[in-house]
Amino acid sequence: MPYIKKTKRLDFQLQPLDEIYINNPGELNYLITYLCDQYWQQSGNYQGINDIVGALEGAKMEFYRRVAAPYENVKSAENGDVYNV
Repeated sequence: MPYIKKTKRLDFQLQPLDEIYINNPGELNYLITYLCDQYWQQSGNYQGINDIVGALEGAKMEFYRRVAAPYENVKSAENGDVYNV
């Protein structure tokens, strides 16, 4: 959930993204939500909502393809596959 202390929210503003240290999933969710809201405030229409949902879905799929799937392949090789294919 994107609800973190207001004092912590200041850490995410006016900094280059590579200087932000995210400590937990709540902070990650807050940062994503904040960025989406900034985009939404600029568009304010259905197209903006569609853009945000599409960008999130695309980012999710790309993260899974590039990070999660290779990780799962390594673990499957290490521990044995659950599927008998």
